[in-house]
Amino acid sequence: MTAPKTFGLSSEARNLHWLLSNLVEEVPGILSVAVVSSDGLLLLSSDPGRNAEAREARSDKRTGPRGSAADLATVVSGIGSLTIGTSKLMDFGPVKHTMVTMDEGSLFVMSISDGSLLGVHGSADCDMSVVAYHMALFVGRAGHVLTPELRSELRKNLETESTGSPR
Repeated sequence: MTAPKTFGLSSEARNLHWLLSNLVEEVPGILSVAVVSSDGLLLLSSDPGRNAEAREARSDKRTGPRGSAADLATVVSGIGSLTIGTSKLMDFGPVKHTMVTMDEGSLFVMSISDGSLLGVHGSADCDMSVVAYHMALFVGRAGHVLTPELRSELRKNLETESTGSPR
């Protein structure tokens, strides 16, 4: 995992970065993590260094790095929209979490607050209950601080990291 640059960020933003880093380092089998806003924008990721790599791969018409947080954010946003629409159609209340299991890994999506989502890409041998438990802890700790102001700060920080321009 590439450590995100947190210099100059608010204490809330630094705490979210710390929580995300802790999630990845503490839970075996987590490959990539992305926090996505309600409008589908990547706010925070476990591997910000690979986001530029993913964009370059798409522009070069290559397949790109599998599992990058930029790609994960796209999938999480799509699954989030699909499950929210399904929930409204079936009138069963809000979606709490979604899990997709595949032969080579798993994808977990959990609602944070006001439409924001936490997405985790896990390896095939990850303990799904442990991943889900730690995601719930992250959501419980992060949900109340993920304000519109903090989302804006995180988005601007991610953009400056990917372009390399100074703040």
